Amino acid sequence: MSILDMTTPGNSGWIGHSGPDQAKAKAFYKDVLGWTINDMPMQDGSSYSAIAIDETAIGGFSPMPEENGNWTIYFTITDVDAGVARAQAQGAEVIAPAMDVPGVGRMATLCDPQGARFALITYESMTA
Repeated sequence: MSILDMTTPGNSGWIGHSGPDQAKAKAFYKDVLGWTINDMPMQDGSSYSAIAIDETAIGGFSPMPEENGNWTIYFTITDVDAGVARAQAQGAEVIAPAMDVPGVGRMATLCDPQGARFALITYESMTA
């Protein structure tokens, strides 16, 4: 079985958890799934709790609390803005508009017409 690179368009290259208590969520998934969770420094001086399997980061825990816990899958795409426009034309709702995250890439969060939350991302390495 082949594992796709996270920058392969169409791949679900990242997962993100949001919820009311990041510490409890990290402890829960670390115990249940055996994940390693490392603080990853960001370009703005903050840190992000990254989920790692072996040495590979696969996702993380948002430092921004949300009332209800949820997971967001980040789908890799070559042009976030064009992808958002196509999704909206098909009935998606924009939750967080496209934005640049230094050191990561450009991303937007949406809900599909069925109400499922997802994100689109173009990694900086794809545009260099």
